Amino acid sequence: MIWASLFLPSLPLDVFARGHSPADAVKPFAVTSGGRTPRVVDANAVARDAGIRPGQLVSASLALAPDLVLRERDPAAEAAALEAVASWATQFTPTVAVAAPNAVLAEIGASLRLFGGLSHLKARLASGVHDLGYAPRWAFAATSAAALLLAKSRVRDDFSANGRGKNAEGRKVVSDPNFEGEGRKLVSDPDLEALPLSLAEADPDAIATLAAAGITTFGAAFALPRAALARRVGTDFVDLLDRIRGLAPEVRPLFVPPPRYMGKLDLPAPVANVEALAFAVNRLVFEMAGWLTGRRLGVTAISLTLAHERYVGVATGVRATRASFSLAAPAREPAHLVSVLRERLTRVVLPAPVESITLASEAIAPLGSENLGLLPGDNDRAAVPLLDRLRARLGDDAVTLVAPHAEHRPERASREVRIETQHAGPRVQRQHLQKSRTAATATSANASAPSFAWRPIWLLPMPEPLVNFLGHRLEAQPWILRDGPERIESGWWDGADVRRDYFIGENPRGETVWIYRDHRYGIDDGEWFLHGLFA
Repeated sequence: MIWASLFLPSLPLDVFARGHSPADAVKPFAVTSGGRTPRVVDANAVARDAGIRPGQLVSASLALAPDLVLRERDPAAEAAALEAVASWATQFTPTVAVAAPNAVLAEIGASLRLFGGLSHLKARLASGVHDLGYAPRWAFAATSAAALLLAKSRVRDDFSANGRGKNAEGRKVVSDPNFEGEGRKLVSDPDLEALPLSLAEADPDAIATLAAAGITTFGAAFALPRAALARRVGTDFVDLLDRIRGLAPEVRPLFVPPPRYMGKLDLPAPVANVEALAFAVNRLVFEMAGWLTGRRLGVTAISLTLAHERYVGVATGVRATRASFSLAAPAREPAHLVSVLRERLTRVVLPAPVESITLASEAIAPLGSENLGLLPGDNDRAAVPLLDRLRARLGDDAVTLVAPHAEHRPERASREVRIETQHAGPRVQRQHLQKSRTAATATSANASAPSFAWRPIWLLPMPEPLVNFLGHRLEAQPWILRDGPERIESGWWDGADVRRDYFIGENPRGETVWIYRDHRYGIDDGEWFLHGLFA
């Protein structure tokens, strides 16, 4: 087994700071403990450059940086953010656990082959957490307890997007079974044994008892006799040492993703510009995409709620701004969802500055597999992103689909339908049309003569009398009949009956046309009409 530990030491700060891009983080910002004498919990780089440090009184911090932006620590937001990261991590492995208050553990050993080995998976993890807006510490070990200890310590796996597994001292702490052979030790003994016991999730009294006896590291604790150690500090501490070394099973409950995604992001400072919200929305989209991938689902309806400043809402009665829309087909690609949300945000008028953003999945559906195209870039669903972007920009009712209708009269053989009524999306409609054409082809193959009914791409709004196009040049420039006739006779029950003989013809300009002769009033006196164009 290979456990990855995602440790978030600056989580109290990240839940606010990740709402602004690095280019926007030009003001000093800090999170405070609250209460009567608030102190600084964490601060961004600009604030640290000004001399602000954790544990410092807020009054002293304001003396160093008068323009310091302060937000009170939000433990509920931190817990929600930790669960959101765990949901995102389920796209790589179903074995995920939350280690409160600021770590996520994932068993990735069974996923190495799927993602091309440890190096590639590490790069995916690193880039993904960066897209979420967190600054993590990583470590990998054979047990979750050991991985968490290594991540908390100074000696940790500080890899970048290239996936190199070197710790701060240059020693390799993780081996890849796919490339270096099974059985290699995942954590070198010096790394684990040198860690201080204070990092352990254990009874402080047990740690103090061992420290009084000069036992301050895990290596020294590992060397003690188990029975004597259990008498001195209890069996719980001995069980912890066994779990760290893999001699006892893990006791952490596995994380279960929620049935519905709802991500909230608190902004460091109120934002009055819609364009400035796009970066924060991207963070939530990447979270939702990971949740969807882990559950093998796609989203069909999304809602975006913009909460305004509390004092503005109380004073003026301004409610939260809510924008919702549906997608043409289930989707989970971040690029697609981000483009749709950006288009939708351009239509939003903010009545007051925004303090927090909430993105929720209103409807989800299974996302089926797709056939690969013959050429690079081929995609059966290429039209779906365009439909979603048009609807996000113009409105849900401004874009409709043309769906086939069971009717022989050509001008009534289609209907305009709302996109949200098509639960399976345009892809199912195309499949339906393809099946109909396949069935028609099979029927014509079994018949004595070809009976496949070709239809033009473009029908005129109303059939035009052919005499309007011929005039006095009727005999000089004849129209040529290529195929036909096809008799269409229907509608006698609703007063709009037709009795036509359709032909595929060619006009003097070489265009392939669809014309018919109207026989409602007899066979010999039928007038010719142009009804459609093939090309």
